[in-house]
Amino acid sequence: MTSSPPLFPGFDGLMKLSRREGVDIRPTLLRVLTDLYVQAQTHTLDEEKQFVELTARLIDEVDDATRAAVRARLSIYPNTPRAILQKLNLRPLDPGQPMPRAQAIAPMTPPAAPATRPPTETQMRMAATMTMQPQDASEIAALFFAASATERAQILYNLEDTPLRPSARIPESRAARAMHILEMAAFAEDRDNFARELGEALMLPVSVAEQVVNDPGGEPLACCAKALGMSSAIFQRVLLFLNPEFGTSVQNVYRLSRFYDVLSERSALIMVAAWRGATLAATRAKYRPALYDDERNRARPAPVARPAAQPGMIDIARLTRNTGK
Repeated sequence: MTSSPPLFPGFDGLMKLSRREGVDIRPTLLRVLTDLYVQAQTHTLDEEKQFVELTARLIDEVDDATRAAVRARLSIYPNTPRAILQKLNLRPLDPGQPMPRAQAIAPMTPPAAPATRPPTETQMRMAATMTMQPQDASEIAALFFAASATERAQILYNLEDTPLRPSARIPESRAARAMHILEMAAFAEDRDNFARELGEALMLPVSVAEQVVNDPGGEPLACCAKALGMSSAIFQRVLLFLNPEFGTSVQNVYRLSRFYDVLSERSALIMVAAWRGATLAATRAKYRPALYDDERNRARPAPVARPAAQPGMIDIARLTRNTGK
């Protein structure tokens, strides 16, 4: 009779190594164990027993931030073992009647038309053309970053039905490589490399990619992940690990997970196009094209300097004066 392989081989050896070397790897082990467990929808009895035995030993030994992150991850997983639910003070889901773990966000409904504010020139141009002008892109990008969570949802809802041209999809092979690198950077909490890879994959400037990664709301990051074709499971792992402060909030993770599920790929690609266009607008404003004769018309005529007398030259005026004497 063969037993199933352990869920996390080498666990005991790693624990002994951490005690001997003085490096506390228990928070990382608990996060990885949890992530491995929730990747599968179902588990055997042996796998569930192993998970309970390993995580129960770690939950009481890790810091509050790690415990909160694991609690958030398992609170939205439907098959969390009952023993772990009790240890984390979570209520189990009733069969046939799922219970939300956090307050549900309002559905993305079309906003009511403003009664007193007429449409801006940018809004009218958005409804009339397929091409997004750089100035329009700059305005859309600025409005999106300055908007609240509800306003961002409304902006993306409206973008889905506009005739604006979205950016092209990233090739599957390039997107797959980028998602792998991004996930590893998120696990390492390396936001600098995460932003650099995100910018290269979506052809965004580093400054824009850093603004996306460091945005406190998380909606810009969701747009970039959707533009890459990232699955909901990978996106949730990125949320949990990339920014530990953000990942410890159950409400934040649950809200953005719901937001990501209803976000359309078209809206996300339009936002990527807007960020690219905004960069082009800034570049054009910085480097104004000059005419070929601008410098010649702007310059003053240089005065003609008389050559100074050099040694050995004949003084004509002096000779003339001497001759007339």
